[in-house]
Amino acid sequence: MSSDTSETLANRDTPIPVVQVQHASNDGTPTASDSRTPDTKRGTSHRLSASKLKDKLESLGDNMSRDSSSRMGDKMFNLLLSQVLPSEDISFHSDPEPTSSSPNTQIKDRRSRTYVARPNFSIPTMSSNFRRFNARIGVAFVFQNRLIRLFTWKQPTQTLSFLLVWTFLCVDPYLLPVLPLASGMFFVMVPSYLTRHPEPVGNTVDVDAELWRGSLGGPPLADARTIKPAPEFSKDFFRNMRDLQNCMEDFSSAHDAVLSFITPLTNFSNENLSSMLYLILLIVSVSLFISAHLLPWRAIFLVLGYGLTALGHPSMQALLTTPKTAQFISETEHASRSALLSLSRADIELETSQESREVEIFELQHRALHDEFGEYEGFMFSPSPYSPLSPARISGDRPRGTPFFEDVLPPRGWRWSDKKWTLDLLSREWVEDRCVTGVEVEVEGERWVTDLHYEVLESEGERAGSGKGKLRKKEGSKGSKDIGEQEKEVLRRTWESGVVGRKGEWRRRRWVRGVERMPWRGE
Repeated sequence: MSSDTSETLANRDTPIPVVQVQHASNDGTPTASDSRTPDTKRGTSHRLSASKLKDKLESLGDNMSRDSSSRMGDKMFNLLLSQVLPSEDISFHSDPEPTSSSPNTQIKDRRSRTYVARPNFSIPTMSSNFRRFNARIGVAFVFQNRLIRLFTWKQPTQTLSFLLVWTFLCVDPYLLPVLPLASGMFFVMVPSYLTRHPEPVGNTVDVDAELWRGSLGGPPLADARTIKPAPEFSKDFFRNMRDLQNCMEDFSSAHDAVLSFITPLTNFSNENLSSMLYLILLIVSVSLFISAHLLPWRAIFLVLGYGLTALGHPSMQALLTTPKTAQFISETEHASRSALLSLSRADIELETSQESREVEIFELQHRALHDEFGEYEGFMFSPSPYSPLSPARISGDRPRGTPFFEDVLPPRGWRWSDKKWTLDLLSREWVEDRCVTGVEVEVEGERWVTDLHYEVLESEGERAGSGKGKLRKKEGSKGSKDIGEQEKEVLRRTWESGVVGRKGEWRRRRWVRGVERMPWRGE
């Protein structure tokens, strides 16, 4: 009795594909292997099995060690991955999160390492994980193959047994927790026990049958069965690769079919149709929220289970694949879409007016700080007022913008609705809204908001402080104004007297212009 009873779990219903190589003819010209068939004249077959492929790969190196198969597997999968990866240099590190201030804000990638810490992409890691995954995925393909055999009525007794179990679950849903436990007992533990207590194999003609009958209560006659990963370059390994290839094709086809059906209805490419569908879903959701407990869910699931299982019967498949049935389904789908589209056009009216906003720009002018008699000169048009206490001003950065009005562009996706810019006459309001301090506001004229020269203000404040004692003596106990109010009053009077040199080096005024959102016209 062999001590190694472990086996690999793979789908063995169909043979694996065979690898073929090219061979040179007598004149040295390579010929395709599929054009040569084995016969008695040509000798052995030119088809290369998995074991021969492994031997040929191992013979490529001159000084390979015992683990050459593992290294050759790494090289093979690295070569395959290098063929599917793009040729340009792409950084596989996670991109930083886009901010609202960036000009081209992109959609957040929820697979980024910003949300979940996962290792970066690596070709060696990818090849190693793929080989480990492919060696262990056989159990999933075995389960998939059994489901296909079950729902295609390969053995009608098994399908009818499934429908009987489904009926019990629909009639009494409380039996649902029993299903995984019973499946574990009958499909996992019972076969494992029978493996340890097998029926003897041999000639039982001349021996009493009672002596050869396996005793389930006696001592075990075989080792316990274990499942190990499929060895690389083995038949089971290539069977798993074949099933994985087919599974990827099935998923891609189903994915494309679902998207081609759902996406035109839900992506608002036709806003009337998507809006109507949204209202229908909203009404159904509210209705189910109120009346879901009144529906016969057991009967609904029972009928659905029987209907879907009946669709897999060969006779039903033959009926559904006829040209007449396919044409009927296509016409029904087209009629349903047309009815829904007509309903949406009749009942849904979209807003046709364009969304409008108002944008602003600040005209900045500058003069030298100590040039008391100098004139302000145009500097630039900036999106910010560059106030005395702004972060850019405090950090010493220069204002940013454009020197010409014509270079000011509307926001992306918007267009101008007004022909020209308009000067904002309510200068005090936008100053108060932004809590701008240390400036003088013109409420008439050109509406300039000018910085104050704090050094001159401090000297004026000292002169005002010298007259503070006189004011105190004059007013005595009346106390009509506090010291702060007196200083402000003195400064105001000094400013209104027209003393030069009190203005700062920057002044600005606000211009506004209307914009409207441009309609989307597609690519």
